[in-house]
Amino acid sequence: MRAVRYQAAGGVVADGDQVLVLLRPSRDEIRLPKGHVETGESAAETALREVREESGYADLSIVADLGHQTVEFAYQGDHVIRDEQYYLMRLCSTEQVERKSKEHQFTPVWMDWERAAEGLTYAAEREWVRRARAAADQAVAGQES
Repeated sequence: MRAVRYQAAGGVVADGDQVLVLLRPSRDEIRLPKGHVETGESAAETALREVREESGYADLSIVADLGHQTVEFAYQGDHVIRDEQYYLMRLCSTEQVERKSKEHQFTPVWMDWERAAEGLTYAAEREWVRRARAAADQAVAGQES
């Protein structure tokens, strides 16, 4: 089995008490937006680009860095090691851009925090939602003091 390692970055996009997830019916999955870090691109730039490409939402800002984790899994005969970096993002407006045809495999859907945390297909992504909710709660508490 060949080992493949790469870096990815993504975002947990919040709008009030709602979180953006992506439905992928062809694989019966509910996912968070993320993708490969391209050469010359920072993790934050990748996260913003991937959320825009996969969801169509273009007006986003990064609220907090949620940290890093490494996930390992088997895929098409390879042992994949993915270093992930995620960010809590805020939807600044509902402005949308056209998505590329390959990105239409995803349907963007808004869910409340609990439903998103429970409904995501993979445990690693459920952990990102838990971290994002804690960061969002902390940001709100900081604004109230």
